[in-house]
Amino acid sequence: MGDGAGIGPEVIVPALLHPDTLAAGRPVVVGDAERLRQAARILGADCAIVSVASVAEAEFTPGRINVIDLGLLPADLPWGELSPAAGAAAYEYIRVAAELAVSGEVHAICTAPLNKEALHAAGHVYPGHTELLAHLTGVDEVSMMLSTPTVKVIHVTTHIGLLDAVARIEPGLVERTVRRGHEAMIRAGVPEPVIGVCGINPHAGENGLFGYGEEEEKIVPAVERLRADGIDARGPLPADTAFFLASRGDYDLIVAMYHDQGHGPVKVMGIEAGVNLTVGLPVIRTSVDHGTAFDIAGTGRAEAGSMVAALLQAAEMSAAAAS
Repeated sequence: MGDGAGIGPEVIVPALLHPDTLAAGRPVVVGDAERLRQAARILGADCAIVSVASVAEAEFTPGRINVIDLGLLPADLPWGELSPAAGAAAYEYIRVAAELAVSGEVHAICTAPLNKEALHAAGHVYPGHTELLAHLTGVDEVSMMLSTPTVKVIHVTTHIGLLDAVARIEPGLVERTVRRGHEAMIRAGVPEPVIGVCGINPHAGENGLFGYGEEEEKIVPAVERLRADGIDARGPLPADTAFFLASRGDYDLIVAMYHDQGHGPVKVMGIEAGVNLTVGLPVIRTSVDHGTAFDIAGTGRAEAGSMVAALLQAAEMSAAAAS
């Protein structure tokens, strides 16, 4: 359910009542049933929010939302305010969801947004869901992929400062990231994905004119190894044109070197229907492509499109994994 003080409950309720969601899968919320009831009242949604002790107890009928209710939130939790209690609860929701996925009781995890500051205030110092899920599932390295109807982007680095990102980028990390992206695209039904790899500097360094040779040192060796293995990776590309080229169909996947290089274009091109995927986990995980939006939490103004898209993506990937 993510952070209960944010818009998570308000996007979950309409998303789980959406006919497309019900047709695609059988969603069960790990969260707080009373908070979801509060959200339903704010939205004027006519539904039954039912607490269940396990996934096996859930019943899937129109108008019913099943909740594994951890009951961790105070009844008077304010909307739109930073809360260590909400951060602690968000951690427990994802911990339980990860256990259910690893045990095979659910086929995928779909996460509503958490608040990193609230998570840290509760004593859980992780940059976000991606790193937390890697820890909970025992994986050393994963990648964040953002997917919109227009463009798909995988990140070499994510939640670290720009100087730290440039220092961390090296050929092995670039190569492993591209391979994870290549595998994910094949699983998504693209048999021979064309992958554009961004440079670090403006104009991808322009043959050493900008920067200190980072492209030649950190990216080119990885691209050469990938191409030698038959992966159609192209670059380093100037990032200011790579996303336009991907939007018109030249590339199936863009590899961004750092957080804002990938997130900025994606959020301009399709945040309403954007989905965040974690690539490299032993379980399927999708998420909304937006934050907790404390400024509008509790007002009923949140848009549920990204949550619907994330749930549909989780169902589609689960079906593909089972086939």
